[in-house]
Amino acid sequence: MTLQDINELPREQALALFHNCCAAQVWAEAMTDRRPYASTEALHAAARELWPTLTEADWLAAFEAHPKIGDMQSLKARYASTAALASGEQSGAREASEDVLVRLQAGNDAYQAKFGFIFIVCATGKSAEEMLALLESRLPNPRDTEMQIAAAEQAKISHIRLDKLL
Repeated sequence: MTLQDINELPREQALALFHNCCAAQVWAEAMTDRRPYASTEALHAAARELWPTLTEADWLAAFEAHPKIGDMQSLKARYASTAALASGEQSGAREASEDVLVRLQAGNDAYQAKFGFIFIVCATGKSAEEMLALLESRLPNPRDTEMQIAAAEQAKISHIRLDKLL
């Protein structure tokens, strides 16, 4: 898909595309309404301008669209082999041990119980071990700090997804 294609899509189709990048409805609607974009840089600039306008409720809606790291079946599938290296998204991934997977599940459960939302991290290029270390380092944070970190991680994820659209 080209930027011109995105600019010319009917509103509902463009909205669905942007919603897949970030499930915060306010963000997806604003990205749709700001079309046409003159360049990829303009597309990313619009996204960056919108992040600080989102409320906690918007961020929570975006977070809810992510799979929970503690889902053992998803984790095992994701890190079962190095075949994912070819995708480029998990270039740092190695086979994760059962211990790491169990600790990720337990850590994410503790995180969600403490903060009220799932652990959000931009996983691109990170191994399961790296994500576990990030999860464990963020658990002691106060909720407001963690909300800001998770929102920044969501922004990174959304920019990657914008690039994947093109």
